[in-house]
Amino acid sequence: MKRVYTAVIKRDGDWWIGWIEEIPGVNCQEASREELLETLKGTLQEALELNREAALAAAGEGYEEVSISL
Repeated sequence: MKRVYTAVIKRDGDWWIGWIEEIPGVNCQEASREELLETLKGTLQEALELNREAALAAAGEGYEEVSISL
């Protein structure tokens, strides 16, 4: 299942800055728009993996994973 997230980006002087709208704390800055989008993608992937690991660790044993769609 492919997930889609929203990057909010803008040029600020010599830099491009951006945030992932749906995930607090995922923000980056780079010298070019293309670099920014790649860095945001990598940072988002890391954040999702870390959040997943933290959730599974907190659940301990006997948990169930359930898909939720909005």
